Amino acid sequence: MSWPSPRWRATPPPTGGPPPSSPSARSYAACSSAKAHPITIPTARPPSTCDHTSPPKIPQREGEEIAMNTPRALIVGMGIGGLATAMRLREIGWEPVLIERASGRRPAGYFIGLFETGRATAQRMGVLDAIGNRAGADSITYDIERSGRRRPGMGYGDLPGGPRLILRGDIEAALYDVVAPHTEIRYGTTPIAIDEHADGVDVTLRTDQGDGATETTERFDLVVGADGLRSTVRRLTFGPDQEFMRPLSHIIGATILKGPLPGYRPQDGIVLAEPGRSVWTFPFTDHHPGVLFNYRTGDEDAQFRRPPIESLRRAFGPEPTGPVLEYLLQQFEQADDYLFDSVHQVEMPTWHTDRTVLLGDSAWCLTLYSGMGASTALAGADLLGTLLQRNPGNIARALREWDQRLRPFIDVQQRGGRTQGLTMFVPQSRRDKAIRTFTQSLMSRPAGKRVMKTLAARQFKEKSIDIAAV
Repeated sequence: MSWPSPRWRATPPPTGGPPPSSPSARSYAACSSAKAHPITIPTARPPSTCDHTSPPKIPQREGEEIAMNTPRALIVGMGIGGLATAMRLREIGWEPVLIERASGRRPAGYFIGLFETGRATAQRMGVLDAIGNRAGADSITYDIERSGRRRPGMGYGDLPGGPRLILRGDIEAALYDVVAPHTEIRYGTTPIAIDEHADGVDVTLRTDQGDGATETTERFDLVVGADGLRSTVRRLTFGPDQEFMRPLSHIIGATILKGPLPGYRPQDGIVLAEPGRSVWTFPFTDHHPGVLFNYRTGDEDAQFRRPPIESLRRAFGPEPTGPVLEYLLQQFEQADDYLFDSVHQVEMPTWHTDRTVLLGDSAWCLTLYSGMGASTALAGADLLGTLLQRNPGNIARALREWDQRLRPFIDVQQRGGRTQGLTMFVPQSRRDKAIRTFTQSLMSRPAGKRVMKTLAARQFKEKSIDIAAV
């Protein structure tokens, strides 16, 4: 699952750096704190094959010497893709420099699922155990009506492939614990100009220092844009957002509840799905549950000309809300932090130039309806490191091979996200709703549940491919 940088948030966004191209765009809003996961640095990778006259000296702590000919990469964005890229580039003998627009690390964020594609990559990188799994063994997700009627249904954790149910920050914390001691990290910093040459990339960086800002220009061998749906690197290198962002005509709202859903066990979740709108809750074993509102709209801009809670109430009206939906709407209205945004995919004919590459949401934004945002960010970073290592001194060829290897896989995930994935989260018609109701009735019986999981497995097999294993 992948979360965009929202248009609305409950607290002001970090300052510093150029504004997004859309005047309504905002930086990421997130909730609660992720637990730290101390781990050891994996050693299973082959030694670096970078073209050095002597082995590069990878810094183990601040101030340690770096070989003069160590290739240097600027990584923009400190989310999953950026941190994973920094980890892999350090492993192969590069010097990564991480910059982040925000003034510090982001909190834990919202619910995501980690499918086998991401689990295999995390295992190879040595961070899977640290990421963990917050799914409860005896969790039940109920399909409910506004009246309160409920029946056991299929929750996110019941999907084929058994995705791990975690918070975005669980992956980021596991990666950060490996990356931070060995990597230069600059907060409050954004690129404002990218000038690519045959022998390097000159990047002008703006750093907010509280009482002012400074600008410097530095040379890098590679620039990696892992800065999300409304990517600054993409705008500076490839063009404006509207050329690449494909709207799906849906709005999402998400927050973390202040406690368990009344009338349900702490480990249980609910889905209220109606034509064109739905609300899901996601329970965790050791964290308050998350809630996700979804609705279809024919006028995206109008949703942001009024407070988010007003748009949500209009979308889920005019029918009486009933006790559960009303409670969830009140929780959203009272939340200190929340996400409220439109849903887009990013579609590009290429994700790279000779020395600049986009990765994760900035390149392909699968949307949360695909469920593969975190998995593909990990896999994309892992594969990038492998192909740079296999092509020492030829970054352009490594990026071409990376794009060619990854693109067919991403295309499949994008198609699934805007078709079956979208319909799973939000029934698009009365027919979809009727099919869902019939499916849930089958799921209430053990034999029916086995049959439905077998049928659904065909749609989910692509989420189990270890695309980064080359």
